[in-house]
Amino acid sequence: MQTNMGFQTASKSSALEINKVLKNTYMLLSMTLAFSAVTAGISMAMGLSHMAALVMTLVAFGLLFVVHKQADKANGIFWIFAFTGLMGASLGPMLNYYASLPGGGSLIMQALGGTALIFFSLSGYALTTKKDFSFMGGFLMVGLIVVLIAAVANIFFQVPAVSLAISSAIIFIMSGLILFDTSRIINGGERNYIRATVSLYLNIYNIFTSLLHLLGAFGGDD
Repeated sequence: MQTNMGFQTASKSSALEINKVLKNTYMLLSMTLAFSAVTAGISMAMGLSHMAALVMTLVAFGLLFVVHKQADKANGIFWIFAFTGLMGASLGPMLNYYASLPGGGSLIMQALGGTALIFFSLSGYALTTKKDFSFMGGFLMVGLIVVLIAAVANIFFQVPAVSLAISSAIIFIMSGLILFDTSRIINGGERNYIRATVSLYLNIYNIFTSLLHLLGAFGGDD
């Protein structure tokens, strides 16, 4: 009897901790996405160059290691905002380019709407069903490596069809990672909401940029 009571107490405590991580993750995710939107807007208004965007992206990925290292500390919040702020600012030149196209504003809004639809649908599915998608980890990692190699190769060959295929693959892989990362939180595999936020943020970021590329291509962007 005491064993059962102890098990129930432990299970209840674990469920409360998971719910807390979920709540904190989605709250921080919404705040970092909003902050990224602000820094992207500032970057657009300043007319930053693509070279500046590349530098900010490289610095941001350097900060990514700092974020993971400081995730268990109080100042981890500062570093995640520094990281997402730079990632948002690096979007400025790309957004200015698409905004300059005929119907460019509509393309950007479609990409935002499509990204939101993908995220809420998949995350909602994982939260509702509570399925364990950890089995997808290996496949997704292999997919990321293949896409990375293809992307590096296409820098030299510049084949438009390959570029579109890479963007499509990124959307597919990041969608799988949304299921995977949400599942990890639900099943107790990720107990740190800062790390969880970074993972979901990167999924959303990559889906948005890839979707914008596809929409731009089919909307007349060469």
